[in-house]
Amino acid sequence: MAGLEKNAGKTKSATPSTFFNRSLTIHGRTVDSSPKPHSLNPSLNRTTSITKFYNPVETVGSSLKGKVKNLCRLFEGSKSVKPTSSDVTLKPKSGKSLLPESRISPFLSLNNSVIRLPGTEDRIVVYFTSLRGIRRTYEDCYAVRMIFRGFRVWIDERDVSMDSAYRKELQIAMGEKSVTLPQIFIMGKYVGGADVIKSLFEIGELAKILKEFPVREPGFVCHCCGDVRFIPCSNCSGSKKLFDEDEDRLKRCPDCNENGLIRCPDCSS
Repeated sequence: MAGLEKNAGKTKSATPSTFFNRSLTIHGRTVDSSPKPHSLNPSLNRTTSITKFYNPVETVGSSLKGKVKNLCRLFEGSKSVKPTSSDVTLKPKSGKSLLPESRISPFLSLNNSVIRLPGTEDRIVVYFTSLRGIRRTYEDCYAVRMIFRGFRVWIDERDVSMDSAYRKELQIAMGEKSVTLPQIFIMGKYVGGADVIKSLFEIGELAKILKEFPVREPGFVCHCCGDVRFIPCSNCSGSKKLFDEDEDRLKRCPDCNENGLIRCPDCSS
């Protein structure tokens, strides 16, 4: 009996009970240690989706080469075209290419300007407004006037808000009814607006242009009008009316404008 019990104990220790076999209790069946390869759905296969939407590196390289070749052909074709006179670039002694002449000196293009202002070949004419109704317009007019006054050159300032004849004069010269302000004419040739004057001033071309004009004394102010460019009419005292004794009635003064003003005889002649 003792021998049988010993043999039974050995068999029990040799073969563990299925109750304590964890894999069998959880899965209920034997687990295969070698996993089977998963068969993915082709629509969910990431590699196929990537290759579907993105070309391989070789195809990308070939496409880039083709684009480079096309660009080379494009530049080779542009080199074969003869440059026009407007596209000719200046080359200094150092061998470096510069911008075209028209871009280096914008004032050189004024020789071909179609818009002219007769009778002003010896002066700078600035059409502006002193009214502050439109802030941007007033600031541009003020900036242009200050730029010219910084060079101490005499300017023929024509305020369209003080005399409507200046507005009509500018409209006739420009050939348009709606004209923005300010507008500048130098030596009878149309230059442009505030943006052009600011650009010429920044690149130093405006100083070269104004060398041809005389310079006034520092702090010069007209003693007659105080640089306002207008004075009250001496004929009607600014009332715009005159009494005609022959007809015994009032008439419009022929000397002054709609505001009863005339141009200053000292600084606006």
